[in-house]
Amino acid sequence: MRVAIAGAGAVGRSIARELIENGHQVLLIDKNPSSIRPERVPDAEWLLADSCELSSLAEAQLGKCDVVIAATGDDKANLVTSLLAKTEFGVPRTVGRVNHPNNEWLFTEAWGVDVNVSTPRIMSALVEEAVSIGDLVRLFTFRQGNANLVELTLSADSPYVGTPSGLVPFPDNCALVTILRDGQVYTPDAEQPLESGDELLFVVPAEVEHDLEQLLSPGHY
Repeated sequence: MRVAIAGAGAVGRSIARELIENGHQVLLIDKNPSSIRPERVPDAEWLLADSCELSSLAEAQLGKCDVVIAATGDDKANLVTSLLAKTEFGVPRTVGRVNHPNNEWLFTEAWGVDVNVSTPRIMSALVEEAVSIGDLVRLFTFRQGNANLVELTLSADSPYVGTPSGLVPFPDNCALVTILRDGQVYTPDAEQPLESGDELLFVVPAEVEHDLEQLLSPGHY
């Protein structure tokens, strides 16, 4: 897979290293000459250019990319980059970094953003996840499907501890995708009982989140 990353700062470089380790081709784009440091990610391609300019993206051959990640520290630049990538070059998948929480509402398909990644939201979600048992925590929003990735740690007094996951009456349009237990990742099996302390990851629409949380909370019966 070929991936272009706009923004060669610490965030962009970290993403690039991870993708390269997983076997992908990566192009890093930045308009700041001081950010062009090929020795920091030697296996990536580098381009000194402004990702908000159509000519720069044409030079980067964005039309050959499978994914474009707008990861600069400027929300305006990330929006423009995503929009150009989607509308002018037909990039199948775009990911936009949200730096300021007040701008998150802009990062939608209308601006060419398939997936937005809000650093403040992720950090707050991780804090909540670390201190909350039995509370549903929203980790990620999938814009195209109007669904969220949510996490809930099953409390010891949940009514479904010991119940096979296939017998739990989860709400409609709700999918249990992963069970994290004792440092291991388990693919849900209908016959596998849920255990106290299980971290359950679901994909659900926002309107189903409350029903899911109530279902798994103590005293539901």
